[in-house]
Parts: sequence; C-alpha cells; structure tokens
Amino acid sequence: MKRHTFNASLLMSLLFVLNPSQAQTTYPTKAVKLMVGAGPGGGTDIIARMLAEKFADGLKGTWVVENKPGASNTIAADMTAKATPDGHTLLVATNTGQAIAPHLMKLGFDPMKDLIPIGLIVTVPNVLVVGAQVPVNNVAELVKAMKAKPGDFKYGSSGVGSTQHIAGEAFDAAAGTKSEHISYKGSSQAHLDIIGGSIQMMFDTTSSAMGQIKAGKFKPLAVTTPHRSPQLPDVPTLSEAGVKGADMSTWYGLYATAGTPPDVVVKLQQELARILKLTEVDARLKGLGGEPGAISPAQFGELNRQEHERFGKLIRETGIKLQ
Repeated sequence: MKRHTFNASLLMSLLFVLNPSQAQTTYPTKAVKLMVGAGPGGGTDIIARMLAEKFADGLKGTWVVENKPGASNTIAADMTAKATPDGHTLLVATNTGQAIAPHLMKLGFDPMKDLIPIGLIVTVPNVLVVGAQVPVNNVAELVKAMKAKPGDFKYGSSGVGSTQHIAGEAFDAAAGTKSEHISYKGSSQAHLDIIGGSIQMMFDTTSSAMGQIKAGKFKPLAVTTPHRSPQLPDVPTLSEAGVKGADMSTWYGLYATAGTPPDVVVKLQQELARILKLTEVDARLKGLGGEPGAISPAQFGELNRQEHERFGKLIRETGIKLQ
C-alpha cells in the first residue's frame, strides 16, 4: 500500500475551505481578563463591567475586570501588551493611555504596535463640573471667581496626561485663568474630594460624572464638545459659554495583544459589534452621555493614529509635562 504524507498547515487550510468552523480556534478556553487602567467606580470601570457581562452571555466562559490604576492608565496597557497573545487578556482603554500618555512618559511598549484595536466602544464628552457647595452657577461666574483668586481653584483628574488634565490646561489657556491640577488614580477618588470640598472642579467624562450630577452633588457648567449632550440638554458648550479653543472628548476602545490569532480577533470584533447593538447597552451608554461606537475596526485604528498625532502636537505646543 502506498503511503501519503500531508503537510499540517495544508490540511488546516483544506479544512477551513470545506468547513470554516472546524479550523477556528476554540475561544475562550480560560478566564478572560478585561484590564482597566483606572480604579473601580470610574467611567472605564463602569463600561468594562458592562462589557464583561455581555461577553460572558455571548461567548460564554468567565470574564473578569482587573483594575490596575496609575501611570496615566498605562499600567494596564503595559500588562496587556506583554500578555500571552491568545485573546485572554484584553484592554478597555481611553485616548488617555493610547494617544496622550505616550508623549509624556517613557513606556515599555508601543501602544500603536503592541496592541490590536478590536473596536470603538463609545465616545463621551467631558463636562466641566463643580462641587454643589461652590458658589458659582455658570462658566462666567467661575472664570470671575478664578481670576479674583489666581491659583486658589483646584481641579482634579484621573491622572497626569488624562483628557481631564489636558482639558483643564486648555481651559486655563483659553479663559486666561490659573488653577492647580491635582492628579488622582481614577475619577472616583477625585469625586470624593470635590464632594468633600478640598478641590472645587473637574473636567470629567460624562460616563463618570453623570451619577454625581443626577444625585445633585456636582453642578455641570459646560460640556467641552462642539455640540450639547443629549443627556445634558440644558448645559451649554464651553464655546457657547464664552470659552473657545478648549474642546475635549474621551473615547473608549477595546484592544487585544498584538499577535492574537486572527480568528480570535475577528470573533471579538463581531461580538463587540453585536453587544453595541443591544437595546439595553445602547441605552446604558447613551445614559452615560455617550455615543456608542459605529465605525469599523480599521476606522477605529485610524482614529487612534490621528489622535496620537494630534495630542502629540498639542503637548509639544503647550509644554505639558509630568509633575
């Protein structure tokens, strides 16, 4: 009897042509970690926990959120970039870590090469809020109070180089004010100090601040986007309030480790797209003041690249540095 030998890769290719499902990698095969670069309770954490629940519903298995706050959200990104490239360590990131931080600190990874964009989750405006006890009710009153006491007003952020920090610097430059930046390891920590009165204000994401706004603990003075937020229709834009050139929004995206098998990447991309179309997810993201992602993974990758270049130019021009 004549024996035949087969090349393993050729056999897999033939199987894929005849029955694609037989050639696909089984996924997940163990617990999947969604890495978050901020502490519990902030916008990124809220979104990651919602995604973990929906991914578990669709792809089964165990999906857990792991918070690694600090270093402008880059600790979680670094861990994801250096993880085994099998899709079991994912990153829920914002433009803070992916487009701003690389221009402010020396990283042990390249966010543009070592992470694969799975998809855009949501884009949310930043909103200028003050504590309920701060005696101002609009941007004009805030600017007047800040100019009367230069340097006395303190604003919090989720870290140096975060969108909250950059928005604060842009506000001071545009309004001619001077404030002190106080950095935290996540928005939720800053919230406590605003409520307690040790800092007065923050340019937080609506996804993070909306709960405190609805509870009456924060007063929203303006959104830092060109258009008003549907969730805050009575809150003017900064431009409408007389401060131009300080627009800022925050996007949240899902990433995998570079080298993750293409079929796993596609499975994650398809599942994320399905999740974002769910009525309850759409309502939850819009309830946080956001606009759910509706672009392709390739378009999201291009958005990340453009933002990386834009913030690099802004940081060079403003001279923002790590404190």
